[in-house]
Amino acid sequence: MNSMRSIFVFSLLLIMTYSNFSLAQDSVRIATFNVSMDSSNHLPNSELPNTHASVLPRVLQENNAQIRGIAEIIQRVRPDIILLNEFDYVPQEQGVDVFLNSYLGESQNSLKPISYPYVYTAPVNTGSPSAFDLNRDGKATGRGNDAWGFGWYPGQYGMVILSKYPILRDQIRTFQHFLWKDMPGHHVPYVHDKEGKPTNEPWYSDEAMAQYPLSSKSHWDVPVQIGGKVVHVLAQHPTPPAFDGPENRNGMKNYDEIRFVRDYLTPGADNYIYDDQGQRGGIVANGSFVVLGDLNAQAGASGVEGAMTQLLEHPRVNDVMPMSEGGANHSPNIEGSKYHTAAWRKRVDYVLPSDDLIVKDAGIFWPVQGEPGYELMKKRDASSDHRLVWLDIELPE
Repeated sequence: MNSMRSIFVFSLLLIMTYSNFSLAQDSVRIATFNVSMDSSNHLPNSELPNTHASVLPRVLQENNAQIRGIAEIIQRVRPDIILLNEFDYVPQEQGVDVFLNSYLGESQNSLKPISYPYVYTAPVNTGSPSAFDLNRDGKATGRGNDAWGFGWYPGQYGMVILSKYPILRDQIRTFQHFLWKDMPGHHVPYVHDKEGKPTNEPWYSDEAMAQYPLSSKSHWDVPVQIGGKVVHVLAQHPTPPAFDGPENRNGMKNYDEIRFVRDYLTPGADNYIYDDQGQRGGIVANGSFVVLGDLNAQAGASGVEGAMTQLLEHPRVNDVMPMSEGGANHSPNIEGSKYHTAAWRKRVDYVLPSDDLIVKDAGIFWPVQGEPGYELMKKRDASSDHRLVWLDIELPE
């Protein structure tokens, strides 16, 4: 009898070791994770200005420990759909496919491998050269701050969606080339004088604004068929509201990139929107959605007041406010630290479902000391400086 009990206990432990982070089969887990898989994470800062292509394909071939840590986190949480921010846009066979097969498809730290039969990735504006001196330093280099989205090479800080459910590719909408000037009432940064006061001179010339895309990376509407329901995965990664000056050009752009999502969800406010195929308007009427991404904004702490609040308070957005004990322990003296999603003590990564989806659970993967995965949180080169954020929605019939 004791031997039978021992076999049962061992079998149960084995199942738990190789099973999902959540064992529920009546729900769908959707997540976002800034994985820091771009060249700036693998090269000294001094080398980046001379880097003209991503080193990610090479790094992926090296059985990289940091990328194994990222894969381990995904294997632990086991999302059904996940957006990866800062995954360089490179040929799929050199990037995403290698990550799927050699990292997620291999056991990390004795965990069960995980597979995603459906993948979506597309070009982004980061590193895409402009012909203008966008940072007004007297030189138009086409790179770094003079690219349409900050980056040293095309495709830096790209995005990838992995899914266990079918992606409806013929219904995908992208907004990479939507122009900032075509947003009614968009912010306009102005040059400041030596006393720090704004002048009447716009920071960007009319010629630059005539070509300037709103998205620093891109905005995507990727419909996914989940049971009998289509859920629109709304993916983005707005520019951080920092690395500028008193003109606050990045803060203003961050606000407007988030406003774009708000307007996309708002009938009547979406009339100006057009996608890369020329189709106009926002999300399909009453469409179910989940907003995903590192939005580089926290309510009450962004470059322009209200940048994040405008989306969180949208009547169709359900902010369930995932939390973690690890975040609370990391910054015990900061109010609201249990909601932080980055090691640098901010809530910037979001999973925001539409109000018609039934949320069953939510969280942030940030284990405390003694819990599995804690070692991956201790320093950036063990995984990422961001935390994976997830929620479970009831499986639609």
